[in-house]
Order: sequence, then C-alpha cells, then structure tokens
Amino acid sequence: MKKQTTFCLILLFVTVHPIFAQRYTISGYITDKANGETLISATVFDSSSSKGATTNNFGYYSLTLPAGNVALEYSYIGYRTLRLDFHLQGDTVLNIRLDQDNILEEVTVIGNRTETGIKGSQMSTVEVPISQIKNIPTLFGENDLIKALQLLPGVQSGTEGSAGMYVRGGGPDENLLLLDGVPLYNVNHMLGFFSVFNSDALKNVTLYKGSFPARFGGRLSSVVDVRMKDGDDKKIRGTASIGLISSKVQLEGPIIKEKTTFNVSLRRTYLDILAQPIIKLAQSNENGGVSGAGYYFYDINAKFTHKLSEKDKLYLSTYFGDDAVYMKAEDGNAYGGNYETKDYTKLDWDWGNAIAALRWNRVLNNKLFMNTTASFTRYRSALSSGYESISRDLSVPEQTQTTEESRLTYHSGIRDWTLKTDFDFTPNVNHDIKFGTAYTYHTFAPDVISLKVLDSGQTEQNIDTVAGSPKVYAHETTAYLEDNISLGRMLKVNLGVHFSSFHVQNNNYFSLQPRVGLRVLLNDNLSLKAGYASMSQYIHMLSNNTISMPTDLWVPATSKIKPMKSHQYAVGAFYSLQHIADFSVEGYYKTMDNLLEYKDGASFIGVSTDWEDKVSMGRGIAYGIEFLAQRSFGNTTGWVGYTWSKSDRIFDRPGNIINNGKRFPAKYDRRHDVSITGTHRFSEKIDVSASWVFSTGNAATFAFHEYAAADSPSYRQQYYFPGTYSYFPETYSYVEARNNFRYNNYHRLDLGENFHKKTKRGNLRTWNISIYNVYSRLNPFYVYVWDETTVNHETGERKTKNVLRQATLFPIIPSVSYTIKF
Repeated sequence: MKKQTTFCLILLFVTVHPIFAQRYTISGYITDKANGETLISATVFDSSSSKGATTNNFGYYSLTLPAGNVALEYSYIGYRTLRLDFHLQGDTVLNIRLDQDNILEEVTVIGNRTETGIKGSQMSTVEVPISQIKNIPTLFGENDLIKALQLLPGVQSGTEGSAGMYVRGGGPDENLLLLDGVPLYNVNHMLGFFSVFNSDALKNVTLYKGSFPARFGGRLSSVVDVRMKDGDDKKIRGTASIGLISSKVQLEGPIIKEKTTFNVSLRRTYLDILAQPIIKLAQSNENGGVSGAGYYFYDINAKFTHKLSEKDKLYLSTYFGDDAVYMKAEDGNAYGGNYETKDYTKLDWDWGNAIAALRWNRVLNNKLFMNTTASFTRYRSALSSGYESISRDLSVPEQTQTTEESRLTYHSGIRDWTLKTDFDFTPNVNHDIKFGTAYTYHTFAPDVISLKVLDSGQTEQNIDTVAGSPKVYAHETTAYLEDNISLGRMLKVNLGVHFSSFHVQNNNYFSLQPRVGLRVLLNDNLSLKAGYASMSQYIHMLSNNTISMPTDLWVPATSKIKPMKSHQYAVGAFYSLQHIADFSVEGYYKTMDNLLEYKDGASFIGVSTDWEDKVSMGRGIAYGIEFLAQRSFGNTTGWVGYTWSKSDRIFDRPGNIINNGKRFPAKYDRRHDVSITGTHRFSEKIDVSASWVFSTGNAATFAFHEYAAADSPSYRQQYYFPGTYSYFPETYSYVEARNNFRYNNYHRLDLGENFHKKTKRGNLRTWNISIYNVYSRLNPFYVYVWDETTVNHETGERKTKNVLRQATLFPIIPSVSYTIKF
C-alpha cells in the first residue's frame, strides 16, 4: 500500500509540475539577412536561464524555456549578434535573419566552439569554413576541400598531390563522404590529384574522425558531411574564375523571390585542349603517331530549393562529374601488292559519379522536425582498348574497304537507391534527440570484361563475349537513436545506438553499434572528453595501387566476405588561452576486423579467378596522439597540427595468410605528420597564406635478399641497403616482409597571395598568385627497381646491378588565377 501511495504521489507531481513551472517553446529558422542562406550550427542563447540551442543542417532550432522574461542572443561566426528581450508567455515562432559583420576581425579557422570545441560533447570533430579552404595554397591554384582536410591532425594524404584520405589508420574506402546527405564513392579527379568538391558551390563542411554520432554509419574511419548552398533568395549573384588548368563558374539567385532559389556551378579542365598543339608537333604522317589524345574532367552541381509553406520546404540536389582519357594512334601505313592497310590503336577510359536527392522538410510541431529524402547515387568506371585495321584494294576503282576491329572493355560500378527519414526532437533544453531510419538497395558490378571482334571482310565473323564476376544485389537497412544530454553545467553526454542489417546472397548480417561521448567542463576554458564508437561497414574497396585509380573495385560483403568492424576509443583535453589560441590533444586506440587485402601477386583484372578468391581477410590495429593549436581571430590566423600514429595489419587466419601471418605496417602507416598553416591579412586589398607539411615516408615492399638456386654447391645471400644491391645470375629474390621499406620523408612549402579590388560596378575581382613546393623538394611519388649496367673500360667487363630509383612528380609549380564575384 505504501509503494502504491508513493507511486501516485510521483505521478501527481509529474502531472501537476508543469502547471507550477510552465514552459514554452521558441522555434524557427536562422538565415543570412543578405541572401536567405540557412546557417548551420548557429546558436541561440538565453542569458536569463543560461540555456541554449543550435540550428540543425537546415537552419532550424527549437528552445524550450520557462515562462517569463527571456534575453535571447542569436549568433554565428562572422555575423553580428542579435539580441531580443521579451516576456515569454506562449509558444513562439521566431525566424531570425542575421547581418554579416564585415568589420569583425575574427575569422574562424576550424572548429565551432559551441558544438565541437570546449563546451560540446562531441570530440574528434571539426567544422572547416569554406572561406578558409579557399585561402589555402594548393597545386595549380585549385583550392580543394580534401587537401584542406589533409592538413588536420589525424588525417593523412596518400602520395604526392593525392586527394585521398587516410584517417586514424584506416583506408580510403573507410571514409563516408556525403554531399547533401548522399554518399559519393569516388571523390577523386585526375587520378586523385583533385577532389570532386567545387568549393564555390559549398556552404558547410564537418569532419568526424571518431566518437561518431549514432546518425552516421556504414564506414569505419571518418565521416565528411558536406552541404551545398541553397542559393540567394533576393538577387542573382555569381562567381567566375579562370586558372592554369581549369575554369569554373557559379551562379545563384531567386526563381521566385524569397520562395524558390537555385544554385548551379560548373567546372571543367582544358588540359585536352592545351595538349593538342604538342600532339600535332609529335605526329608523323609517314610512320604513324598519335592522331588524337587528351584528358579532362568536369563537375556540375545544381541545387533547387522551394518554400512550400512556413513549415514545409522542398530541395532537389544533383551532382554529375566525369573524368575522361582518350587516345588514338596510327601505327603507320603498309603497302603490299594492290593493298593499302592502315592500323589504329584506340584507348578510352572514363569514370565518374552521379547523384540526385529529393528532400522534404516539415516542422511537425515546435519541438519536432522531420526530413525525408529519396536519393540515387551511381559510380562507374569503364576502360576500353581496341585495334582497328582498314584495308583497301587499290586495283578496284570503287576502292573496296574491309575492316577488322577488336575491342576489350573492362568496367565496374555501383548503384544505390535510398529512402530515409530523420527526426530532430527537442523536448526541453537538456535533451536534443535525433532518430531515424533508412533503406538502401545496392547493385554491384565488381568487374566485367567484354570482348568484341568484328571482321567485315569475306569471312563476316563477329565475336561478342562477356566474362567476369556477376552482379551482386544487396538490401541495407539502418535505424538510429541518439540523445545529447545536459546534466548540469559541468557534465554533458551524447548517447546513441545505430542498428544496421545487410541482406546479400541469402545471407543476413546484423550489427548493433553503441556510441557514447562524454564532456566534463572543469571551467570556462578547460574541458576533458572521452568517447567510444562501434562501427560496421558492408562495402569494401579493393586496391593494389598507391594512388587512387578508377580501377579500384567497390565490392560488398558476401557469403564468403564478412563485413568490416571497428571499435574506437578516444580521450582528449581542450583548453582555450583567451586572446591567444585554442589547444587540444587527443589520443585514440582503434581495432579493425575483416579488412581486405589482395593476395600476393593478385590483380584487379583477370577472368580466371573471381574477386572473392583474390583477397584475404585480416585485422588492423591503429593508435596515436593528435595535437592542435589554432588561432581563430585577428588579422593573423592559422594552426599547427602534429600527429604521432601507428597502423598495423595482421593476416594470420587459415586460408588468409599474408606475410607468413606476421604483423606488418599498413601501406599508409606513417609515424609523424606535421602541418603548419597560416593566413595574414594586411588590408582589405592584400592577404597572404602559407602552409608547410612534413611526414614520414610511405611504406612499400621490396626484395632486399637474394639467394642462389637450391642445387647450387654454395648458398649465397646478399643483404642490401636501399639503392645499392647487386644482381647475381641464377639467383632468387626473397621478400622478407610486406611493406618492409620506407620512402624518404616528405616535406613541402606552399605560398599564396591574393590581391583584391572592387570594380566601379561593385564587383570584387581577385588575382591569386601561388607557388606549390616553393623550395622544389624532390619528394618521392614512387620508388622502382632499375637495372644499372657499368663497363670497366680497361677490361671491358660489364656488370649489372639493381638499384632503387625515385620518381618525383611535382617540382616547384607557380600558378595564377583570376576570380570575379558579381
């Protein structure tokens, strides 16, 4: 009886309590006053109750406060803070438009202090402003999102100039790259030297390196959440620029003012056009030669936004991008009797992405926000080589022509159709709840080889055959729930769980992935954080290259190949030394399972063996320490980052043995990484930027031992130092261990300077001069074995020895570009 009475009293208190402490909700959108662009992670703070909230990816916020007087401050970096004081006595909708603060000297470099800095519960997360990405000097003056991320601690590049990302010991396929919430499977142009992200079309970029929120899944190492601009809702604006290898244009504006907007950007290289005069000079009509060749890539981003009502918005986001390599060579003319024959060799290689997403936002009530998305994404690669022979009988007046043609085509790809719904629920200021579900239908075409032979002569023979791995179809379902909980001022916790299932080849894989992030605020300038995340990945990328290649295969988990899994633990300390800089140090430990590597001697191409039989499954271990010091205000901004890390692989399971089952370093394992980046603004007309990077050399595999044949009367063994080992006839090479060699250390200095000027019409034009690799460091792109022969001039004796040679890709490269904003 006593327990029942206690329960009734508690129930009565919960029911009656809101009457004595009535609460109301303030909600709405925060946008840019000048162009109507929604502001992601803008903050609203009530100084009376010391409670606040931030906007979601669509600029929507919800803040529940006690009835009475409130003093709200709406703020966003680079904008004037707006203050509103009023008496709260009912649910209120406040759509806020903030003014840009052009006088403000503070410029954020990386990181939003509210969510990802000292006071946020999320660790291993940074937000990178697009303006900062544009200021970093890069190769050929092409500002690039991925190269900016590579300068952050815990993120490594692949080889020289590569746009690949290796985050905390993981591979490039372990990064989830989202463009407006839709995954991109290959984000590289020009074999990885540039990424597909055109910064003129982008609004916001957030990188998660660990302690992932539960709403993200499907990859082991990182999430890069990229959001495109919605478009100006008041007037037409644009940007056009021309550089050494490419030009681009971006245009945005209203279709219907303050209701329907568009944002379109295009970019194309013209290397193929610039190369034509060189090709013509090299061509020889008598002996044949290259009659046509080139390379180019292009991007098209387009986004349309329509406001259906005060509570409903509709978005259409699209991206199309392709790379293309083509070549046609004439092998020369042949004459025999009355016949003339011309032979041609052809090569066509193209690869690219296409995505489309239709999104509907609805404010269900002032505490519940819904976003429903239907999307499509496709990546495909096609490599085609062929031979054509055209013969004519000169004795026949009609010049009868016969053609023999053969063509071998290799292609692979992946297609996804996805439907998902996400909810943001804010019951009160102490809880920020997100939940949702998604379904994806995958179609994989791992590797397909087709051969076509056509003979239009007297035999009239045609051959058309297809070989390779069959298509694989899969169904992936996910659901998640996460809550950002405030337990007083000192303690904040992010709890979540991500569930996923993958159905493929009559097999069902299930995964329940818990996530937790903890922040302890010791004072206003110092906090400690810890986090744990479990991740599963059902998609693998097979690669035996050190650079990103379109021949890399995307393949699913199957009945033979298990899903990859990881567990990551991280701890960190964050300190703000006011008016000087912000500091952070993080340590992490990560285990990975069911990682794939090609078996020794295996290759991506070949029809005799299915791809599942070319790979082995193993484990990975990665750990490291990351340090970051950043200054994000004043005329001089920048950061210093340092990473000490180690990443190893172990393939010791029966049937999956690599390196005799012994532990070996991953090919992207590097012990030290240093990055120093800075920008100084002399005036409104001139600013300069610089970045210096240093890293330990990449790992590679070489045979440093040779021994005589087993039946030799004597056993000879030679130990080598890189670059100076000898060659013995009838000897065998012996590879002691995988990735047993280190390239030389890598370092480089880049400089850039911008000259700004406003034209009479009010447009802003900018000349950019940048220098890549200022002191022309000969960094290794790859190392290869070369047979070097020397001759003794006295005896005439010839000796041959093998040496290691280094290939360097980019010496000092100056560049210039011109940009105008209108």
